[in-house]
Amino acid sequence: MLIDQASTAGAGQVPRWVRPTARWLLPNTTEDSIERLRAALGLQRLPAAVLANRDLKEPAAAQEFLFPELGALHDPFLLRDMDRAIARLQAAISSREKILIYGDYDVDGTSSIVILKKAIELLGGLADFHIPHRLTDGYGMRTEAIERASELGVRLVISVDTGIRAQAVVAHARELGIDVIVTDHHLPEAELPPGIAVLNPNRPDCNYPNKHLCGAGVTFKLVQALLQQSGLPEARQNALLDSFLKPVAIATVADIVPLVDENRVLVRRGLTGLSNVRNIGLRALLAVAGFGEGEVPTAHQVAFRIAPRINAAGRMASARDVVEIFLTEDASRARELAGQLDALNRERQQTEAAIVEAILKQCEECEFDYSARAMVFAGDAWHLGVLGIVASRLVERFSRPVFVLSDSTTEGRDDGPWLSGSGRSVPGFHLLEALEAMPELFRKFGGHRQAAGLTLRADRLADFRHRFAAWARERLSEDDLRPTYSVDAEATFTEVTETCVQQLMSLGPFGFGNPAPVFLARGCEVAGPAKALGSGKHLSVPLRHNGRLLFCKAWNFADRADWLEPGAKLDVLFQLEDDPMARKRGYGPWCLSVKDLRRCESN
Repeated sequence: MLIDQASTAGAGQVPRWVRPTARWLLPNTTEDSIERLRAALGLQRLPAAVLANRDLKEPAAAQEFLFPELGALHDPFLLRDMDRAIARLQAAISSREKILIYGDYDVDGTSSIVILKKAIELLGGLADFHIPHRLTDGYGMRTEAIERASELGVRLVISVDTGIRAQAVVAHARELGIDVIVTDHHLPEAELPPGIAVLNPNRPDCNYPNKHLCGAGVTFKLVQALLQQSGLPEARQNALLDSFLKPVAIATVADIVPLVDENRVLVRRGLTGLSNVRNIGLRALLAVAGFGEGEVPTAHQVAFRIAPRINAAGRMASARDVVEIFLTEDASRARELAGQLDALNRERQQTEAAIVEAILKQCEECEFDYSARAMVFAGDAWHLGVLGIVASRLVERFSRPVFVLSDSTTEGRDDGPWLSGSGRSVPGFHLLEALEAMPELFRKFGGHRQAAGLTLRADRLADFRHRFAAWARERLSEDDLRPTYSVDAEATFTEVTETCVQQLMSLGPFGFGNPAPVFLARGCEVAGPAKALGSGKHLSVPLRHNGRLLFCKAWNFADRADWLEPGAKLDVLFQLEDDPMARKRGYGPWCLSVKDLRRCESN
């Protein structure tokens, strides 16, 4: 199945992708608000400017942001149905009923299983778990698994990071005499599943203040409520919550939810806790990811070095290994499993890169319509486990919503071949709403604003591609398809001192909703030749500004190497980035990373 995206290019032309000019949104904060924060909190100008630019102009609000505490977590009983869920779960624990935790195969789902299973067992309960296999079972709850649980005497099933659209499965469980507690964060349909409790901050009748919890975050709130009702001393409760926050932090970063408000508390405290890890599986996982004893990864490092290794099991094999590595007490088994996850991640990287290369090659060779405001790619035998990552890579390149589909091994072939896959979006475009506008096309679908999955018959591909592009054309302007950088402050290289960098890093964890600050340095001079890094797609560029010379990383800037001739004058957008290699060589553990640039004369 070739990529058969319709084209508007003229006959005989081979169109090429041209990097769009990015928009730079400059800050409008006043020097007075910056100075007030500097004086009250003892900050350097740049971190004070970032806080002020992000509507944290009042010292008290900035102080709370800088030093989040467990006390800032919301009351878990604000989640609708929490009282019902706790009552049923406590009854099951006290009578030692068999409890089945039904999770998803990604970081969010496996982390949820681990923390809930440990909490139940710490309080004297019995809990087993089920994770569907991505390639043979597909996404979501299935009736076969519920029927097997019934045969084993299970009378309580708790779904984690899944189940909000499993009305038929939950109804079937009720017919079998099984109670179901649904915990999920994905957007529900108009009708909720008929569980005895449905914990989801996004259900319309739930007034919980944080609508952006990931699945592990919702599970954590269930555990928090369970501990509050357990009778354990408060100090013991807090110690347990802090231990559970480590996997919750990893899941929250991996699931790309906004790292603000309560989520910031979860991630900041959870990542800080990684400086002292007792869980032998997590220690083994950190080791294969390249972290030394006591080294605390940033959210960026979690997203690119830890989460992919956890996700690799569910993408390429079975996610049960992930749960086992966190639950095992055998250090040698933990190291073995960590090595397996590392190997699977390398395989995932190679598979992902091959699919991206195949798509880009076909785009270059075919008359591909780069003007389409949403794209759908499909191919034979592409590994279903990596299609979401491939879609993310293509969104980064093309700056528009993308779905990537391949043959489905989870659907019957009696009525023709099926395609399954994943989509990723750009800010301002809601993927799930787009799919909900054309539900008759799909065998099944689900997801949220930025990520979604679907299955459809192969003969509906052209119709989906046309309607998806039309939906996007009505809602996305040309400006929406341009990369946008929100500048936090104008800066000089001389301001970037060690103290300033430390204070800026304290504004983390950085990620979706709390991006790493972006600074503008006007009139930088290229002080020497740019040098290729790694595969040649990346560059190291010596830039001089305000009398100070810094070597800056320019990731994926090889196509603009002609802009970086020695002596060129540029306005540069940059971020500060953790640089572990520099740390190991005895230099400061950071570097400047170029995000975008313009020739000075073009301003």
